[in-house]
Amino acid sequence: MTRLHELPREELERIFNAAPFVASLGIRLVTVGPGICETELDVEPRHFQQDGFVHAGVQATMADHTAGGAAATLIEPGQIVLTAEFKINLLRAAKGERLRCRSEVLKPGAQLTVVESEVLCEDAGTEKLVSKATASIAVVEVRPRG
Repeated sequence: MTRLHELPREELERIFNAAPFVASLGIRLVTVGPGICETELDVEPRHFQQDGFVHAGVQATMADHTAGGAAATLIEPGQIVLTAEFKINLLRAAKGERLRCRSEVLKPGAQLTVVESEVLCEDAGTEKLVSKATASIAVVEVRPRG
């Protein structure tokens, strides 16, 4: 995979920490590399839906934002990434202590990057794949104001 520009880890941490909704969920950046991003979330009762499983919205947010992190590793200075399209398959009910998401760029592009995310749930030391998402991430030029 060709890396267009090395986005510093500090910038990816800023992206994760500056997104109020993502930060409020407790999603944290773990690993970053060219076209790859991994995050974790310690599951708490606030993440549950009515039957005690991790809410689909939590999984979708984690998969989407981690996909954006993976795409952001391949952009140039003066660019940002925004989700253009997103699809998730919820494969099984998620119940456990921790969620882990790994996102990988499948096809980088100048205007659109395609990323795949897998969300795994850890319970009693065993991880199971609970959801899989595909995101189309737009690469947007940021113009200075003035």
